[in-house]
Amino acid sequence: MDKLLYIAMSGAKQNMNALAVNANNLANAKTTGFKADLAQARSMQAYGEGMATRVFSMTERASQNFDSGALLTTGRSLDVAIGGEGFFAVQGKDGQEAYTRGGHLRVTETGALETNDGELVIGEAGPIFLPLPVNNIQISRDGTIMVQPEGAPSTVQEEVARIKLVNPDVRLIDKGNDGLFRAKDGQVLQADINVQVQGGALESSNVNPVNEMTEMIALQRQFEMQLKMMKTAEENDSSASSLLRAF
Repeated sequence: MDKLLYIAMSGAKQNMNALAVNANNLANAKTTGFKADLAQARSMQAYGEGMATRVFSMTERASQNFDSGALLTTGRSLDVAIGGEGFFAVQGKDGQEAYTRGGHLRVTETGALETNDGELVIGEAGPIFLPLPVNNIQISRDGTIMVQPEGAPSTVQEEVARIKLVNPDVRLIDKGNDGLFRAKDGQVLQADINVQVQGGALESSNVNPVNEMTEMIALQRQFEMQLKMMKTAEENDSSASSLLRAF
């Protein structure tokens, strides 16, 4: 009885954790460059005092779906998308280098180039700052940023920086709570000259809302099943107690 109740209890709890992952995917179905989280469940041995006779369920965010999302043409010069595999290098809120697929960029009043979430875009020599005022900002396929200085003819373009582009093995990176990716060993990744970007476009989220809704229904059904198992364990316990009292 105790084993049945323990398995059902831990299963119900982990179903709720899986629902949280699922709900986060749905909430980011329209987030630029978002990669859907994948959840998996496995059995774990419970260790403690006495014999290891208990096994419980554990749901974990195994990895992410790294398939590319659809490219949406915007025509905006500061919108860029990775063509194929790769990531933009940015500076996270913790000051450390991190990586993202979100290419909706903007220029602050101080000339800093940052993402829509406020992370500074990193170039070959650190965070990128544009010499204000500038006109006609263009980003080439290799990440080079060209600008037309204020008052210069439209034919004059100056190179001011180059966005750092990386292409790590996805098995060696992990996504943090801020949605940014980092190397699991904490190291800074090297730039990859083979990564190319497409200007005037954004990569949409790769979340499939229909699949996520279907998965949510399945998880809710599993949760209900776990509750029924707990109810059955309670009924069995009551029946056993009644038999003992009869003797």
